[in-house]
Amino acid sequence: MSKAVVVKDLTKKFGNFTAVNKLNFEVDKGEVFGFLGANGAGKTTAIKILCGLSKPSSGQVTVAGFDAYKQSELIKKNIGYMSQRFSLYDDLTIAENIRFYGGIYGLKRVEIQSKTKEYVKKLDLEEFEGRAVIDLPLGIKQKLAFSVANVHNPAIIFLDEPTSGVDPITRRQFWDMIYSEAAKGKTIFVTTHYMDEAEYCDRITIMVDGKIEALDSPSRLKKDFNAHNISDIFLKLSRKQNSTQN
Repeated sequence: MSKAVVVKDLTKKFGNFTAVNKLNFEVDKGEVFGFLGANGAGKTTAIKILCGLSKPSSGQVTVAGFDAYKQSELIKKNIGYMSQRFSLYDDLTIAENIRFYGGIYGLKRVEIQSKTKEYVKKLDLEEFEGRAVIDLPLGIKQKLAFSVANVHNPAIIFLDEPTSGVDPITRRQFWDMIYSEAAKGKTIFVTTHYMDEAEYCDRITIMVDGKIEALDSPSRLKKDFNAHNISDIFLKLSRKQNSTQN
């Protein structure tokens, strides 16, 4: 499987409202793919479809080789997902969270124990091991949430604004974790409102009003739009939408 995600003419309607309008893109295996757009652009709707949580109105979608119409449960089993919030249970300890999610994905007890030891050591969590997750610093909590999303070794990991609210050093460490998993062949599909983080992606797409208005590598997009950075492109496309609506 060379393509982790294939989307052709994806459309999602809610009554007369079209939230996603004929999206077309592909994501390669092992690629770090940025999915950008202002609030209301259609990102969340599209991601729900890609994660097997919602059905398309029309178009073709395959994720990890599975069809979004007929194999949504298989999609869920073969992806990892980390939301901006609620990725972990605050009243459970680190080990309890890992055991809970490992159990959901069918890991054996010995595998869960091994993963727990691995994550505690890799993330330097020894001093926090017996604490409830609510007591963890936000940066540690987010890095743990990423690890838990990866506990069942999925083909694709979806990250929804994973570094929101964390300090710059933790953001850099978090992206080191992303690159490490991508180097192993995992596909990382990430949304972010930090335009500097978009520069870290292999390719990005920018959605505006339910459509894809830009799709390429950051360097290529900056050249095509004659822009110094991704933020300039994002603002230019957003202003174009506002002027059209007005």
